[in-house]
Amino acid sequence: MALVTILDEGKRLADYNAIATYLAGCGIDYELWTPAHQLAADSPTEEILAVYSKEIDELKVRGGYVTADVIDVGPETPGLEEMLAKFNREHWHDEDEVRFIISGHGVFHIHSKAGPVVAIEVEAGDLIRVPRGTLHWFNLCSDRRIRAIRLFQDTAGWTPHYTVSGLDNNFQPLCFSTSHLQLTPNSLV
Repeated sequence: MALVTILDEGKRLADYNAIATYLAGCGIDYELWTPAHQLAADSPTEEILAVYSKEIDELKVRGGYVTADVIDVGPETPGLEEMLAKFNREHWHDEDEVRFIISGHGVFHIHSKAGPVVAIEVEAGDLIRVPRGTLHWFNLCSDRRIRAIRLFQDTAGWTPHYTVSGLDNNFQPLCFSTSHLQLTPNSLV
């Protein structure tokens, strides 16, 4: 289950109802799914998409998504740092960012216009929807691995629109375990 940290307040939420309610107030949809399908750690993309086809189809109807794929990155991924550099800077998209986490861990930082920066550590079973136009960035946790189903409203995939706020440089993710993350401000600007 996700762990939400409200950075300005140093407050953590680890209860599903509290997380879903708080994130809904930020415009973020969060659901916890019990993975209904057993998959081998090395299952190919085609198998993952086939096994989760019913859930993917339901999400497509709910959100107007037209395509889905699987992102699978780990410490051995060639060009991992360059790939992460596309995600770990504050940006927004013209479409929703939808992820169902199959394995691994990562942190979505949400820079809400109406509130503080919020860190959402996700793990297997977490479904998150970051609505179009929402300022955010993403980092991997210490296991440096994430495998997730992604859904898109545009068949070309997501296009980031980067900001120059520098806010993404103010918080350093520190992973102390593979299931929880502590984020501390480097400095406040």
